Amino acid sequence: MPSSFRTHGLSSPRQSFRSRSPGRSGPPAPRRFASWLTRNRRLVVALLLCAAAGITVQQLTPAPAHTVTALASARDLPAGTALSGADVLPVSVPPGMMPAGAFTDAAALEGKQLAAPLRKGQLLSDTQVLGPGLLAGAPPGSAAVPLRMADPSSIQLVAPGQLVNIVMTNGTDYGKAAESEVLAASVPVLWTSGQGGQTGQWLGTGETEGLIVVAADPDQARRLAGSSTQGKLFFVLVGAQG
Repeated sequence: MPSSFRTHGLSSPRQSFRSRSPGRSGPPAPRRFASWLTRNRRLVVALLLCAAAGITVQQLTPAPAHTVTALASARDLPAGTALSGADVLPVSVPPGMMPAGAFTDAAALEGKQLAAPLRKGQLLSDTQVLGPGLLAGAPPGSAAVPLRMADPSSIQLVAPGQLVNIVMTNGTDYGKAAESEVLAASVPVLWTSGQGGQTGQWLGTGETEGLIVVAADPDQARRLAGSSTQGKLFFVLVGAQG
């Protein structure tokens, strides 16, 4: 039988099994992978560098900060401006930068009058428009008292934030010496008609010439109420208290 296999050119069964054995058809997988790396090493290096750069950027990029919407002045605005939608614009700010009493709705500002000038980009709050917000930070029980000065032109000398003494002079008869009385000492000015003031919703009057608004405690407010009918009112500028 061995000669018969040799005669007809057939291999032995063991030889046939070896030739059909799997894994003998090519080089091992690790060798093929190493060969692929050798041929494409530049591509592999580029891919690794891109991956490293992407991870670095992701780690260095801060998470999106939480913001809220506030309203800021669209341009420099003088005191007394009656606000409209064109005077403000929405801005995104961190919650910690949002002042108390800040406006977030442009419709709520429509027609309100500025009590002080604003710079472009300054956030708007209730302390900057005529209204109860002007008393923010004042002692409990404080009142905003409007007063008409005897000399309207003197209003140009005072601005919101300044401290004044309110003095009443009642010497009106001929030959009678004028008597002066300090009705309120070192009261802060909240608003003046000399800073571009116009008819405001807060004052409720169309006669603003010569008017100033001061913050007064209850005792001062009682003395100031109706004082303009008892004599002539003037103010005296005083320095800030230490």
